[in-house]
Amino acid sequence: MNRLADKVAIITGAAQGMGAATARLFAAEGAKVVLCDVIEDKGQALAAEIGDAAIFHKLDVRSDGEWEAAVAAAIQRFGKLDILVNNAAVVHFSPIEAMPAEDIERVLAINVMGTMLGAKYAAREMMKVGRGVIVNISSVDGLRGCNGLSAYTPSKWAVRGLSKSLALELGPRGIRVCTVHPGGVNTQMGNPGGLTGDALNVGYERVPLQRIGEPEEIARATLFIASDEASYISGAELAVDGGWSAGYYQTMLPGSPDSLTGSL
Repeated sequence: MNRLADKVAIITGAAQGMGAATARLFAAEGAKVVLCDVIEDKGQALAAEIGDAAIFHKLDVRSDGEWEAAVAAAIQRFGKLDILVNNAAVVHFSPIEAMPAEDIERVLAINVMGTMLGAKYAAREMMKVGRGVIVNISSVDGLRGCNGLSAYTPSKWAVRGLSKSLALELGPRGIRVCTVHPGGVNTQMGNPGGLTGDALNVGYERVPLQRIGEPEEIARATLFIASDEASYISGAELAVDGGWSAGYYQTMLPGSPDSLTGSL
């Protein structure tokens, strides 16, 4: 407990899934959390659940102005910003020959530009005090290719490359930057059909740990990177994927939808 005592964190995509799990865990470990998402009802409900240690701020991560306002809200309410978790993302399944340009633009705008804008405004505040942590949530698909995800996969490689560049740029100013790479996770994005029991893990026998991951497992990895326990870790990639990235596994699991969008 209290591994994030006196820390203030912004978490995007925080209304549900991995973002919500991360927000709950950070608050339980002593952090004040700013929950950012476009899904207002769930975001407000989670902030109320957490209590005085949390506020909700509506944020479309593609908007420069909304990012500036979100960071300002964190400073106004809690006085500082120590941690940014860039978790918001969308995924889009489509063969390349059938993919409209607007879908490509949407995936890249949310997954890549949104992460860049968050780092831009968070870094400005962190540089004032000479310390901070940015955790960018990439994917197992940011470590290799994936059939049918030719917009999502490059977006997650871009997050990986961005993080390494930021680690070099911001490290001398006291700011650590790392990526977390989840595999399949039991969220609305990773389990859109709401499968349970044995059905939940169908296809995952090809992954070394032979099961889907839980949002809390990703949150715990993010907590470690964000905490002072990782004070000499920057530019690193932490795969939290049940061993999926250790070798080649068929990537399109049975039941994968043709198109899915939403917060992780």
